[in-house]
Amino acid sequence: MKLVASRTSPYARKVRVVLAEKRIEFDFVEENAWNADTTVPQFNPLNKVPVLLLDDDTPIFDSRVIVEFLDGVSPVSRLLPESGRERLIVKRWEALADGIVDAGVAIFLERKRPKTAEGDTWMARQRSKVDAGIAMAARDLGGKDFCHGVNLTVADIALACALFWLEFRLPEIDWRAQHPGLAAWADQIGGRPSFADTKPAI
Repeated sequence: MKLVASRTSPYARKVRVVLAEKRIEFDFVEENAWNADTTVPQFNPLNKVPVLLLDDDTPIFDSRVIVEFLDGVSPVSRLLPESGRERLIVKRWEALADGIVDAGVAIFLERKRPKTAEGDTWMARQRSKVDAGIAMAARDLGGKDFCHGVNLTVADIALACALFWLEFRLPEIDWRAQHPGLAAWADQIGGRPSFADTKPAI
C-alpha cells in the first residue's frame, strides 16, 4: 500500500498513527495538494490528502474511511469496536476531533487571504467551533486515560492529532492552559512511539 499525503496534515497524521499502531507496512508518498504540479487529483478528484492506494492502485479517501478500512486489515491493536453503541461513541469522538481540525484549517487558510471584515467574522465563527469542540472533549474525557473504554482507539488518535495540529499551526489557541487535564492526557497519548514518529517538523 501507498499513502499519498503531507507530513503536516492532521488528517494524514491520524492515518499514519493508525498504520503504526496496526503495524501495517506502507510506502509514504509526499504530496502537497496546494502545489501547482500536485498529483493528488490523479488519485482523489477532490484534491485532498490523505489518499491510500491499495496494492491494485484503488484509491481510498478520506481519513475516516481510510482508518476504518485499515482497522479491518489487521487484527493487531483493534482501534474500532465491532459494532453497536460502542462503535458509535468512538466514531462520534472522531467526528468531533475532525470538526475541530476542519474549523482550525478554515482559520489557517483565511489568514492567507487579504484581511476583510467578512473574513474576520468568518474566522471568529470558526474559532467558536474550535473552542466549543475542545471544551466538549475536555468535559467528556474528564480524568479518564482514554476517550472511550480502557484501550487506545481511533477516538484518542483523532483527538490528539487535532490538538497537536492546533499547537503546530495556531499556537495562540492555548488549549493547554484552559484545559490542564486535557493537556496531561495529550502528553500521555503523545508519548507513544506512533505519535513521536509522525510529529511534523517545525
